[in-house]
Amino acid sequence: MEHVAALRIPMCKSIEFGTCEDGVYTILSWIDGEDAKAAIPMLPETEQYILGLKSGKILRKIHSIPAPETQEDWATRFNRKINMKIQKYRECGLRFTGDDKIIEYIEQNRHLLENRPQSFQHGDYHIGNMMLENGELRIIDFDRYDFGDPWEEFNRIVWCAAASPYFATGQLRGYFGGEPPIEFFKLLAFYIASNTLSSIYWAIPFGQGEIDTMMKQSQDVLSWFDNMQNPVPTWYLKNFHVQWIDGVLIRLKKPFNLDFIHQYGAVSLWFSRN
Repeated sequence: MEHVAALRIPMCKSIEFGTCEDGVYTILSWIDGEDAKAAIPMLPETEQYILGLKSGKILRKIHSIPAPETQEDWATRFNRKINMKIQKYRECGLRFTGDDKIIEYIEQNRHLLENRPQSFQHGDYHIGNMMLENGELRIIDFDRYDFGDPWEEFNRIVWCAAASPYFATGQLRGYFGGEPPIEFFKLLAFYIASNTLSSIYWAIPFGQGEIDTMMKQSQDVLSWFDNMQNPVPTWYLKNFHVQWIDGVLIRLKKPFNLDFIHQYGAVSLWFSRN
């Protein structure tokens, strides 16, 4: 966590760490803000998108911390994890419509795990683990941190997409500095499919409310990915872009080089009252 803090990630600062009768404790600095999951969807669409861009850039920084050289090969590790998830899902006694399509996509795309790089992971990076303090993002809850494929970290983006497609789209573009490659989308669908299976049996101990939430999410996932036939989810807003020129924010349907405008002078905003 000291390495993460050294990157100037906007997060709680560790004040004290130690042991007590009940185990290990950590005292963190206080964030005087509001839950991003509740606050961001209430903002204008462009602001949601810009905050998403920022969240993607923050995650890119987090992933700059390399995994230890002794880390197990990713394909070996995650294939073992997938086998366990499929087995536990089949044994849990619950089923959702379309689970065969989820499992089929996983089985047909295991090869995507080969030769994947590994880095430090937040472990639960989504809008529910973010806050807004004076309009700026703060990242919380690093308690599930791990090392693995940096793209696996986006398996929780389902929560971002459900709250704000603008935020989720911005997060991807902020992370990649533009349009994500198709190889990413294929792995995104793979990791989300894997999580969709495990979320069902995970929810059982928490009662019917959580089960209903995860069952609904399974149908959302199948809808977003067209029954796993299209790796680019429907919530990804291909025709929503923003660009700045002379400090002025412009909303566009696709990226466009606006530098030619400078030959006519500077750009400024004008307001008039009718």
